[in-house]
Amino acid sequence: MTLRNFKLIALIEATTFLLLLVASYVKRASDQPLGVEILGPIHGLLFVAYVVMALAVRERAGWTGKQTLLILIGAVVPFGGYVVDRWIDNNNAAVLRAEGAGRAS
Repeated sequence: MTLRNFKLIALIEATTFLLLLVASYVKRASDQPLGVEILGPIHGLLFVAYVVMALAVRERAGWTGKQTLLILIGAVVPFGGYVVDRWIDNNNAAVLRAEGAGRAS
């Protein structure tokens, strides 16, 4: 598992979370549950993947317990995955470069 893969899951999870919020509004406002029925399980799976991957890459990324907790909180806050993605870019550039170099070999 790589940090790059985690970043991708973080962005996709955040996007499905926002889409699920919209679908929930539509469900309540228009009695149209289809969006929630489709997006709910997809987002749930991505949420679990986010948590598992965050815990799997934390040591390699050098995150403290507090940083890991904040990253996990990012999964339950709207736009949190986008913030986590940006934070990783700003704080784990060396790990991301090393992963990129490893793929070039």
